[in-house]
Amino acid sequence: MTSPKDEIARNAAENTAALNPLLGGFNRQELLGAVGLMLRSTMTNPVTTARTAGKITAENTQILLGKSKREADKKDRRFKDPAWEHNPFYKRGMQTYLATQEHLHAWVNEIKMGELEQARAKFVMGMITDALAPTNSLVGNPAATKRVVDSGGLSLLKGMKNLYDDLTKNGGLPSQVDKRPFKVGENLAVSKGQVVWKNEMLELIQYAPLTEKVHKTPILIIPPQINKFYAMDLTPMTSMVQFLLAMEQQTFVISWRNPTKKHKDWGMNDYIDSLVQASEVIRKITKSPKINVSGACSGGITTATFASLLAAADDKRINSLTFMVCVLNPQRDDSDIGQIVSDGSLEIARKYSKSRGILKGDDLARMFAWMRPNDLIWNYVVNNYLMGEDPPPYDVLFWNNDTTNLPAQLHSDYLDIALSQPFDNPGTVEVSGHMADLSKVTADAFVVAGVTDHITPWKACYRTPSLLGSKNVEFILSSSGHLQSLINPPGNPKAKYFRGKEIKPTADEWALAAEEQAGSWWPLWGQWLKERSGALKAAPKVLGNEAFPPIYAAPGRYVFND
Repeated sequence: MTSPKDEIARNAAENTAALNPLLGGFNRQELLGAVGLMLRSTMTNPVTTARTAGKITAENTQILLGKSKREADKKDRRFKDPAWEHNPFYKRGMQTYLATQEHLHAWVNEIKMGELEQARAKFVMGMITDALAPTNSLVGNPAATKRVVDSGGLSLLKGMKNLYDDLTKNGGLPSQVDKRPFKVGENLAVSKGQVVWKNEMLELIQYAPLTEKVHKTPILIIPPQINKFYAMDLTPMTSMVQFLLAMEQQTFVISWRNPTKKHKDWGMNDYIDSLVQASEVIRKITKSPKINVSGACSGGITTATFASLLAAADDKRINSLTFMVCVLNPQRDDSDIGQIVSDGSLEIARKYSKSRGILKGDDLARMFAWMRPNDLIWNYVVNNYLMGEDPPPYDVLFWNNDTTNLPAQLHSDYLDIALSQPFDNPGTVEVSGHMADLSKVTADAFVVAGVTDHITPWKACYRTPSLLGSKNVEFILSSSGHLQSLINPPGNPKAKYFRGKEIKPTADEWALAAEEQAGSWWPLWGQWLKERSGALKAAPKVLGNEAFPPIYAAPGRYVFND
């Protein structure tokens, strides 16, 4: 049986912060405009407003008389305490809240406004009604009230301390994780390796082999620029790096530098140039003309741009490609984020980061938290302040809170990709000094998505095969969310994935034909890589080579940049 803390941590981990290019267009002023539009609608649509008020009054009367049959959704974790069912005071409070919430959302749906304005109005109304849930107050939360009595008031004192700490040390948001048990390089990111090349932008880490023989063709992992690389090497039990080493892979990983304002001019072109240099170093160290390349989340967009540039130059160094939880052509309808941003808000976001030199990782995490307030804010308000508990010590959330920044130019480049859709319009849009065209990328590809991924929805990930010129593409759908689909080591009895025999014209057609498979998708991917990694040879006894000797040990130094 899992504890409430474990459940809170798991739910938050399903909603980890990551860069969606459209998230940069999250604009507060436009959301405030949606509030104003709703307020004006009470004047311009008085009949609709009065009808909604009448429905709320009528149902609340039934609730007060104890005649309501309204119940909370069984999946709504906020109302699991037995008091919501058996205590008349709490039951009526819950029913009143749920009824009011439903009727207010119905009212927004009836207001006559444009599609974009209505999407924003729905989003704002969701934020308001989520905030007003009775569970978010001490008086309205039976579990918190009971904790005060049981603890003799000590839970309130601890909650006040937690609130003070968050106000002074966490930017006013409730802490999601107890960071004290974790230290990068000691119990996180502990795989043995060496930084064998670096420039101002990245460190190239080569990991020490675990087997007597290794495959000739190495693999390079390209993480997103907005997150630190060690999601790929979180703990020994969950390390993708360790898994690849056990599969006899020569494994290299990029560790991006956390940029500051002085790096504001770093753009996609600079990142791609650094990847070209890093891949050349790998080829010289391993003496392999070919490299397998894997990119995750927004790092997949960088990987796709890298592959497109090489294909345009008829450079065939990429042997195979893996795209993990990545949308190469983000569209407005893919997510809640896309539905509330406009071209104007994207331009405002571009000017905002340009004026400051960077898009701060903390700001991005804060914006993302308000996209999922029940999982990423109110859960922790209840746990940390009302219950007086410390947040859970969870490695995934420690990594998620170890944020990095985006240079203003790279942020601008990502916004350009969202607006111009270069991969949907092959050969017509210039990206990083070439006309982007993934149809010229013919390397075999492995694409992974997550069923419950809200950041890179799986049907959006499914568009990737149609963008590539690859004739051999494997698409795998994991049963988890964004990061949990990525960190999916063998051994989890609940793990499963879906696999189709061929790529179908649409995601729905593929889903109908796909078969459920028990376990992690990693072994399938590992075998797929082995078949594309060449013959086995003796593992190197030292890392690097004479031209590129080890500089210092993994996890390097850039991972510690604040």
